[in-house]
Amino acid sequence: EVQLVESGGGLVQPGGSLRLSCAASGFTFSSYAMNWVRQGPGKGLEWVSVVERGGEIIEYADSAKGRFTISRDNAKNTLYLQMNSLKPEDTAVYYCAKTTGGIDWPLDFWGQGTQVTVSS
Repeated sequence: EVQLVESGGGLVQPGGSLRLSCAASGFTFSSYAMNWVRQGPGKGLEWVSVVERGGEIIEYADSAKGRFTISRDNAKNTLYLQMNSLKPEDTAVYYCAKTTGGIDWPLDFWGQGTQVTVSS
């Protein structure tokens, strides 16, 4: 059974940092590109970042560039998102999602999400 379990969310002040984790199981983690996607209150889904299977290609949404860093540890079957210089508009539920292959392939499975709230 495929499982993606996010953790690391919470309440942080503007300018602060958080590190999200996504523990994967039930599939060969290193064989799939992995994404972070978020959904803010009253908003639609927004893609944040993707990392290729071996970590050799990484892409970010403009909203994440320069502040967020995606990484993966294939030995630990874990995906990460380091978020720095957080802004109130980063408030959202953050989901990790696997693709059906490489970075340009569709997303086919999502975790349950972790809430990030940026507020003073």
